[in-house]
Amino acid sequence: MTSVAQILRGKGHQVWSVSPSTLVYQALKLMAEKDVGALLVLEGDELKGIFSERDYARKVILAGKSSREIAVKEIMSSEVITVAPQKTVEECMALMTDNRVRHLPVVEGGRAVGVMSIGDAVKAIISEREFTIKQLENYITGSP
Repeated sequence: MTSVAQILRGKGHQVWSVSPSTLVYQALKLMAEKDVGALLVLEGDELKGIFSERDYARKVILAGKSSREIAVKEIMSSEVITVAPQKTVEECMALMTDNRVRHLPVVEGGRAVGVMSIGDAVKAIISEREFTIKQLENYITGSP
């Protein structure tokens, strides 16, 4: 089983973040620039929340607010589910599915060291399944 640490080794440990006082508009610009669907909200090294496209759509646009006038802290999700690098992809998928989230901050030693997305999990699971299928085909056909 693939671990979160293995995923982060492959994709990198880059953590894109904003402070709680950042304007939503600035956060959206960063998300577009970095091509990510969520940003961690950090105050120093402390994880305060997560800001996602879903937060924006539901709490700004649908509420008739302006992204140029509202701070991230007013709409971020402050109850954040985190995972340790030792967690498996399957455990992360279960957490994401059960809690209806698409991003899990990876925390080690009290510090955010990466983000595991549902896309990362799906790619890893597909890769594992393809490897297993190939191994079974080789076993059946007697190929090395």
